[in-house]
Amino acid sequence: MELKNHPNIDISDSLLEAIRSFPLQREVEHCGVRTVVGPFDIYADCPHCGTRLKVRSFSATGEIEDVFDAVFEWMNRPMAQDVARRRQMALEDDKD
Repeated sequence: MELKNHPNIDISDSLLEAIRSFPLQREVEHCGVRTVVGPFDIYADCPHCGTRLKVRSFSATGEIEDVFDAVFEWMNRPMAQDVARRRQMALEDDKD
């Protein structure tokens, strides 16, 4: 069976595992002070000195956060959140 608009791309097991184990927060240290920021935050403010820190790099090479951003962009499309919610419920049912 051929699916229309379904790209045939290779997805590595290591990418899937990296997504499954992606942290819910990240630690940043500045001025000897550690603080926790969201995993997708681009900037954070140092709680000690107030300096705005860039905590996510944007380079020519792709990062795992780019994969999440693409999914988040997809989810902003009309009806996509409903599709995603149904899949999340199916995955939760599969756990049982």
